[in-house]
Amino acid sequence: MTTHEPVPPDDSYLKAVIERTANAVAEAEPPTSPHDGSDTDTRAEVERWIQAHGSDLLTLSHALHADPEEGFDEHRSVQRVVGLLGQHGHEPEVGLAGLPTAFRATSGSSGPHVAVLAEYDALPGIGHGCGHNIICAGGVGGFLASAGVAERLGGRISLVGTPAEEGGGGKETLARQGVFDDVDAVVMVHPFSHDIATHPFLGRRQVEIVFHGVAAHASAQPFMGRNALDAAVATYQGIAALRQHLPSTDRVHGIFTDGGARPNVVPDRAALQFYLRSAEPAPLKDLARRIEAVARGAAEMTGCGVELVWDEQPAYLPIRHNEALAARWASHQRTRGRTALPRGVVPESLTGSTDLGNLSFRMPAIHPMIGLDGDGLSLHTVEFADAAGSASGDRAVEDAALGLAMTTVDYLADAKLREAVHAEFDAAGGPLDVPSFFA
Repeated sequence: MTTHEPVPPDDSYLKAVIERTANAVAEAEPPTSPHDGSDTDTRAEVERWIQAHGSDLLTLSHALHADPEEGFDEHRSVQRVVGLLGQHGHEPEVGLAGLPTAFRATSGSSGPHVAVLAEYDALPGIGHGCGHNIICAGGVGGFLASAGVAERLGGRISLVGTPAEEGGGGKETLARQGVFDDVDAVVMVHPFSHDIATHPFLGRRQVEIVFHGVAAHASAQPFMGRNALDAAVATYQGIAALRQHLPSTDRVHGIFTDGGARPNVVPDRAALQFYLRSAEPAPLKDLARRIEAVARGAAEMTGCGVELVWDEQPAYLPIRHNEALAARWASHQRTRGRTALPRGVVPESLTGSTDLGNLSFRMPAIHPMIGLDGDGLSLHTVEFADAAGSASGDRAVEDAALGLAMTTVDYLADAKLREAVHAEFDAAGGPLDVPSFFA
């Protein structure tokens, strides 16, 4: 047997990015808000709740971290949240839109309605390598710390548990079933390597490309076959050639999922799966068109049939951030000793995708990033999972809870802020018919 070890990647580019980012962070100014937000007494009440019950949130975060569950199977995680909500007088509805691990709790009966979102699914093999234990505990804290003032402020605050962000698109499923129809704005937070008020995320589509050929004996009668694997290889190479002509924020990455059964049989079936990502909805749609053209060209070239199966799980749109609401988040993070940076400080090409983007084209939304300690921390790694369960992760839970609660009550208390939030959303194009966009 001959073996050859893989060549370690050159990390000089990543180190240079980290250094440039550190320099930019030192010079950047956080976004500021011209709006007053809630009154002093309301803010003090929120702060007192966090001080009195922060340990409950950390207990929840640690329990989720120690017992990770993958998307659509987060039953124990949900029961832990339900238990904590029950201790504080809330009985959530569990099981929404046909999703057993979705839930909702609401405080207040009428008026403007803000939803605080919680994610709690983990990754296979590395647990909470995306820090969803922090997202969940911070969101629960944001709801509980603000729920007591919702009625007094003339509004409603909901906590919505959204399963399977990691590829399952739980938020889109909930939205299509009307869960967010009466919600005016949504807020959530995500752990990261830096504090950022409005870091962009890419839209994402999935496609399975299946080629159908004609089987034949690969030695005796190869001329009687039509090689589906050749078509798949040509597609992979065609997409590789396409990459040099894409914008820097676009991404296409894929794998072979079927390449035939035996070398002496011309493969009559071969398949690939690709993810497509882009920073804007329209270019994402165009990228899909170009990928489809490559696949159909490969089929024509090899004499094979081709089937393209798009988005078995919901497509993700990029995030349309609401700067007016994000500035309120940034102002509250300053009181916690954090500088929530504006867009562009951390390179926009170093990002992924989230189903929060789908909600952000239906209503105003924020998805700020809250930093954990550790230079160069990368999402979806064991190192990030370790950080999410550390003292740094604990601090992020409490800071996230306070930031979400304060931003939520600001929205309910300040009519001028609400006007600015929705004027910005309308100026960006208003609501998008998400289900039909990629049809």
